[in-house]
Amino acid sequence: MGEANDGPAEVHPEEHFSIEIPDTAHQISQDSWLQVGFVLTTGINSAYVLGYSAAVMVPLGWAGGVVGLILATAISLYANALIARLHLFGGKRHIRYRDLAGFIYGKRAYALTWALQYVNLFMINVGYVILAGQALKAIYVLYTDEHTMKLPYFIVIAGFTCGLFAIATPHLSALRVWLGISTVFSLIYIVVAIVLSARDGSRSPPRDYDIPGTKISKVFTTIGGMSSLVFAFNTGMLPEIQATVREPVVKNMMKGLYFQFIIGVLPLYAVAFVGYWAYGSDASAYLLNSVSGPDWVKTVANVAAFLQTAIALHIFASPMYEYVDTKYGIKGSALAFRNLSFRIMVRGAYLALTTFVAAILPFIGDFISLTGAISTFPLTFILANHMYVVAKKHELSSLSKIWHWLNVVFFSCLSVAAAVASVRLIVVDSKTYDIFADL
Repeated sequence: MGEANDGPAEVHPEEHFSIEIPDTAHQISQDSWLQVGFVLTTGINSAYVLGYSAAVMVPLGWAGGVVGLILATAISLYANALIARLHLFGGKRHIRYRDLAGFIYGKRAYALTWALQYVNLFMINVGYVILAGQALKAIYVLYTDEHTMKLPYFIVIAGFTCGLFAIATPHLSALRVWLGISTVFSLIYIVVAIVLSARDGSRSPPRDYDIPGTKISKVFTTIGGMSSLVFAFNTGMLPEIQATVREPVVKNMMKGLYFQFIIGVLPLYAVAFVGYWAYGSDASAYLLNSVSGPDWVKTVANVAAFLQTAIALHIFASPMYEYVDTKYGIKGSALAFRNLSFRIMVRGAYLALTTFVAAILPFIGDFISLTGAISTFPLTFILANHMYVVAKKHELSSLSKIWHWLNVVFFSCLSVAAAVASVRLIVVDSKTYDIFADL
């Protein structure tokens, strides 16, 4: 993967294109590697983990799910390390994913990378609003038999709450204490899900662990499960996160990645495996809907999942916020009238759109699969390996170049297959559920 060297790389100016890169309106180089590690860990241990028993383990089974999660962890660490080590390529910091792609390839790649990243982050945030809505609905169901309020209403409440948090938090580095609070929230719903699932599993008759469906549908669901694997570990915005870390930026970012992929993945493994063991192929897309136990315990877990989602969503929305804040020169005090009113209008509009899409199509498993297929695969695996070959082509051995090209071809094929499988899944679900469905 090359040496983690913070010094400037050898540059060949004739090989690069001129891309006008604006200075950022947000803070950079302020955060410790540990804070960055918690940002990364907050992302992978968000409420999405409550769906991995169904989204990963059910379509892949015990062998495929366990091996797949371990392989996805190793491959994702490798791919993210490639991107992290290109942060100072050419003797300059590339604080946005599109900046790095534009410096290496040119203007078209700059625009394409920005489009892919926007789709990736937008769909992730749609999923977060759905999750937050599901958490609120789960609380509602515990205490009423009428069920007059449907999921879309809770999605709207969740979107409004996420909007308030976005307005109050000006940039990614401002999360600070919220990352610790987010970790506490994550531990609450993860521990509750594991303990209650384990209790249910110990009392239940033998479960069915066969991959459900016909032979043809099993092929598509397996491919969809593979795209969910890569979705679980990758942000699609690593340069933006790395921009916040203090110097030496490469070494500190690698520490953050090791923290994420060695310590941060353990809760994810635990909840995915225990949930699948307890419920088998009947595991719910939102695990807290499957567990039985005291209402107050499940309420606390759902409240924690709801609140943590608002924090996690802010991480994945921050590249969009940074873009518009920089474009319109939103600097200085976060409480200045112009800055505050701008955040209310722009971030409010962005989250209103996100909430509207979430309410129309609340098929969270489909979003996970499709996001992994059309954007996470290209951004994290295909582009990372190809950029590294292009940037380091004068330094890599022939064997290393072949290795990276094999990764490019393999993940390109997997991306196409996963996209087809995900579209099929959406078509099937669209026949089952109406828009604004109450799942």
